[in-house]
Amino acid sequence: MATKKQQEMLDRKKALMQGGGEKAIARQHSLGKYTARERIEKFFDEGTFTETGLFVKHRCTNFGMEKKDLAGDGVVTGYGKVNGRLVYAAAQDFTVVGGSLGEMHASKIAAAQEAAMKVGAPMVCINDSGGARIQEGVDALSGYGRIFYNNTIASGVIPQISVIMGPCAGGAVYSPAITDFIFMVQGTGQMYITGPNVIKTVTGEEVTGEALGGADAHNRISGVAHFSCANEDECLNQIRELLSYLPSNHLDAAPSYECSDPVTRADEALDSLVPENPNRPYDVKDIIEKIADNGYFLEVQEAYARNIVTCFIRINGESVGVIANQPKVNAGCLDINAADKAARFIRTCDCFNIPLLTLEDTPGFLPGTAQEHGGIIRHGAKLLYAYSEASVPMVTVIMRKAYGGAYIGMCSKHLGSDIVYAWPDSEIAVMGGDGAANIIFAKEIKAAEDPAAKRAEKLAEYQQMAMNPYVAAARGYVDDVIMPHDTRRAIAGAFESLKGKQVYKPRKKHGNIPL
Repeated sequence: MATKKQQEMLDRKKALMQGGGEKAIARQHSLGKYTARERIEKFFDEGTFTETGLFVKHRCTNFGMEKKDLAGDGVVTGYGKVNGRLVYAAAQDFTVVGGSLGEMHASKIAAAQEAAMKVGAPMVCINDSGGARIQEGVDALSGYGRIFYNNTIASGVIPQISVIMGPCAGGAVYSPAITDFIFMVQGTGQMYITGPNVIKTVTGEEVTGEALGGADAHNRISGVAHFSCANEDECLNQIRELLSYLPSNHLDAAPSYECSDPVTRADEALDSLVPENPNRPYDVKDIIEKIADNGYFLEVQEAYARNIVTCFIRINGESVGVIANQPKVNAGCLDINAADKAARFIRTCDCFNIPLLTLEDTPGFLPGTAQEHGGIIRHGAKLLYAYSEASVPMVTVIMRKAYGGAYIGMCSKHLGSDIVYAWPDSEIAVMGGDGAANIIFAKEIKAAEDPAAKRAEKLAEYQQMAMNPYVAAARGYVDDVIMPHDTRRAIAGAFESLKGKQVYKPRKKHGNIPL
């Protein structure tokens, strides 16, 4: 039987775990949302979560706050196991004054971040908050600053995942923006610097919160978010899946899994999947499926910059990050958004020791004034920078087109690719045949009795001489020309051979990526 003080402790904990109380919990459920504790319970392996800071209280005495007792100060923090691995988490509790962030609320999140860094464990933060607690003024703002600072220091050290399951407005959005991955729940998760009411007051523009900053807006238009989930259960399961591809920290390797899919498996369908006509599109995801263990991949930023695909796969049970041009969208051209998306993904994989596989089929960078004036030079340089800086094993497969600067930028030997394979029908050249023929043979075509016939003749000549993988292979820029059906075996062997890769680069504070 518990003593009086023991019972008092148990009663205190029971009360605190009720958050904002039954009415507030019912209100949360009516919005289609779980409570912070329900989310934590569903996310972690059963019975493994240990809470920290349950008894923390705010110390604000302004505007009647001294009379308010806020359970856990509106946030649940602690650690537990996800698929048997240690993970730290913070979940804002919207049932307690709208999950508003005050000094001690922020202190709890920051303490969890710092603990995660000390032990080298991923940090997951579930956002569901009305924003800064106005009554606490600058103390609340300082709390945000401490969280942002910790996000930055932890960047590249431990995986950081942000989950938007409710409102996330104003300064609060910058913590997710610094983290590695952002998940959003459709219909309830919203992010914006200034809300619809402020926008209407300042600019006269009328927009709903969902249209302004919902999951669709940030996954499809802005590219701020990485995953869009239909509901909270799907979201929590996807986070668990993503963590299975990531190491716990920058000193670890990602988990490896037993593979029942032979790495020597040949898929004859690959030999005919890419059309012979270089102008016909196809879906590069079909190729990724045929290369990956059991045909499975986890796509990142699926709805954004769809002319490039970024995803995680496993090869022989090991995590691999894939960057692939998508010929079915804008012919696979690189543009501003594609460059940003790929560069960010490359750097994320490099941070966490995940090898990179590049699948190339691109005619070049997208032309036009919108791209030039939008800074395609600067944005495209991010892609080159990211590949050149990466030190993880890198394998490239040129499937069809590899023209000009895009050939260089899509992880060529010249940017540090360890092994480059090409398929027999691939075209590696400064530009496409039509443009090249018009320049090189302009005089002969103009002087011919039948310019069209002469042009066709010279085009065929150029294609025979220059637009094939063997010229690049002769220079050592392509390591081998392989049959498409042999691609899985080739890249599996390549990554196996590169496990001991070491890169020594000049010591420096940090590089100056063209942001």
